[in-house]
Amino acid sequence: MESQSLSIETIWHSLIREALNLTNNLNILAIGKNARSAAFSLSETSDQVISETLALFSSLIQKNRAKILEANDEDVKLALLNNANKASIDRLRLNEDRIDSLQNVMLNVAKQKSPVDQILETVIRPNGLKISKVTTPIGVIGVIFESRPNVFCDAAALCLKSKNSSILKPGSDALNTVQALYDVLLQALTDKKMPENCVQILGSGNRQEVKELVGMPDYVDVVIPRGGRSLVEFIKNEAKVPVFAHLEGIVHIYVHEQADFDLTKAVVLNSKSRRPGICGAVETLLIDKGFHEKHGENLINFLISQGIEIRANKKLFNNNFIIDIVENDYGFEFLDNILAVKIVEDIDSAISHIRNYGSNHTDCILTENKSASELFFKRLDSSILLCNASTQFADGGEFGFGAEIGISTNKLHARGPIGAQHLVSFQYHVNGNGTLRP
Repeated sequence: MESQSLSIETIWHSLIREALNLTNNLNILAIGKNARSAAFSLSETSDQVISETLALFSSLIQKNRAKILEANDEDVKLALLNNANKASIDRLRLNEDRIDSLQNVMLNVAKQKSPVDQILETVIRPNGLKISKVTTPIGVIGVIFESRPNVFCDAAALCLKSKNSSILKPGSDALNTVQALYDVLLQALTDKKMPENCVQILGSGNRQEVKELVGMPDYVDVVIPRGGRSLVEFIKNEAKVPVFAHLEGIVHIYVHEQADFDLTKAVVLNSKSRRPGICGAVETLLIDKGFHEKHGENLINFLISQGIEIRANKKLFNNNFIIDIVENDYGFEFLDNILAVKIVEDIDSAISHIRNYGSNHTDCILTENKSASELFFKRLDSSILLCNASTQFADGGEFGFGAEIGISTNKLHARGPIGAQHLVSFQYHVNGNGTLRP
């Protein structure tokens, strides 16, 4: 097939590029030291210069569009040669629209107010001390990601906006694309005289590199993994620094007895089929018995007609295209046009199922009953809960954050989509007038 053809020249160029990355990269300790030094300089860089840098990066993406797409085409060809699945190819692939989106995201982040040096609260003590809680950069952020080249742009932009230096580690499948984007970013950083080494990439696919990176608490303050369960588990097990992450997006939609049928069809279809390979795509559909008795058959027939593979108890439906479900299908992240379906007795049964199989990422209820949605929100502990809206809104850009560096299911510091405003810490500024403690 033409899409899987790969010239010897393309393979050779890819191997050379990876070899150059391996030999030219400094050792991980040196990269960490450079990042720490850059973080100090970046904290003193003006917000205006950072915004101008991001705007220039957006402009240079447009100017170098053809080169970026050419590099991405090399990555896609290699992925096809390695029999990558459709979801992986979709996450990896750039096209004209996605390049436009990259540009727009950079501009949106550039226009955002800086999250640094914001006064969160101020108190005046009886002795006259003025104590202010002020946001500060975290310092050095490591981001390890697979497949999606846009993560490079999002992570670099959000770290710069929050005045954090960054060390970015792409997966081996996206190396050519990320290198092309990094070359463009370096031009913007150089033109605007930004601190040297404020954004660095690790160019090899070596997991030992990752282990070293997440084991340097003196030089890396937090690590954010973006990838599959094995990557996230590896980092959580090896990290000696805090980790912002989620293991999987086991996303549920519960169709309540009082859900609107037309709304349900539209929301479930969009939640699965818009982009099946992203972490906000619905994986399990829970249908209330009362809704099923009225509309369940029609809903499932509609979803099948739209190309969605349905896995359910075949005895409960009159459709030969349904695949009999097995227990492992619940709690599985398909990242494909596949949907596990279960008929539940009531909202209590739905909540119990989600607690048992969910990943605390994103869950949704479809209902016209406000009390039911309030109960759903109150009793579940997911980072994102929705009512009557597509689960694919689980995205920092859609939350108004400009972009996201990841989605966290942690309960400390950052939770849900992580934007620039979440990549800050704080310190206390205490002003006195020769004030002495008695």
